[in-house]
Amino acid sequence: MSSSSSSNPTLEELAARLERIARALESEPMELDGAIALFEEAVGHLRRAEEILAAAELRIDELVGEGERARLEPFEAEDA
Repeated sequence: MSSSSSSNPTLEELAARLERIARALESEPMELDGAIALFEEAVGHLRRAEEILAAAELRIDELVGEGERARLEPFEAEDA
């Protein structure tokens, strides 16, 4: 992550770092301590991402209004 946003990364930055961690864990031979450190970092990023998404959900609920709940419908991906 960039040093300017390392204290408050965006969801996109968190996702990018998680992707790099996953690739490193899958492809790079490393000592157990290094793998555990990367896993611990990933868990922290996942928790922060959950906080960002929860805050976004609250904001959407506020925008929709108390009496008008948004309807959740299953997402159906179009065939490519």
